Amino acid sequence: MSHDIKHNIKQQSTWKRGLYMLLFTMFYQIAEIILFMMVLFQFFIKLLTGDTNQRLRQLGQSLATYILQIVQFLSFNSEMHPYPFGEWPVAKDTDSNNHANDKKEVDDILKKIEQDDGMDGD
Repeated sequence: MSHDIKHNIKQQSTWKRGLYMLLFTMFYQIAEIILFMMVLFQFFIKLLTGDTNQRLRQLGQSLATYILQIVQFLSFNSEMHPYPFGEWPVAKDTDSNNHANDKKEVDDILKKIEQDDGMDGD
């Protein structure tokens, strides 16, 4: 048993990962600060203009994906190294009308269900 522990402690790959984990913990903290500032800025833009900034939404989405990648790496759920050792995550195209489109789709589905119920209930 003690031989296994000694062997595990001497593995360079584990120590190397530990150093990466320290580095990505710092990156996580920096990303968290940037996210907080971005959230405040986006809130004030919404207050002043009545709408949000598309570029900030995209940055927020890619930053959230980046934070997820870091957490996945730190929790040993991924071996992929996040940025700057990997690619920066690309934000999906966020459309301000997504909510309206989703609501329309739900309304259409509900109408279809009501029509089907009307045909079966008589």
